[in-house]
Amino acid sequence: MTRILLAEDEQAMREYLARALERSGYDVVAVDRGTAAAPLLEQEHFDLLLTDIVMPEMDGIELARHCNRVSPGTEVIFITGFSGVALRASASMPSAKILSKPFHLKDLVLEVERLFSKESFGELK
Repeated sequence: MTRILLAEDEQAMREYLARALERSGYDVVAVDRGTAAAPLLEQEHFDLLLTDIVMPEMDGIELARHCNRVSPGTEVIFITGFSGVALRASASMPSAKILSKPFHLKDLVLEVERLFSKESFGELK
């Protein structure tokens, strides 16, 4: 089962995203800040880090860089409501996907499915 680490400081959004992903068959661990997510990346395996960019203590960009160091096989998707922040994230992590708020849950699930179907297709070659 695909494991997703969700880091989102806004409680309603975190619960909403976690519920939608779990209903789509993903195993989701949700935390409220980057500093809570960082040690989990070191201790457990996650296929995807889904992180808000703007968070207290450790922002999503710092978290994604940490993820690349400790778990380089983990994919990253950023979520943000700020276009300027999205540009900074894109420059820092060109391989990461960025979803801008507001987005429909269906779009998030499709993006995650697309990410992992591409990987499994690549393994079949």
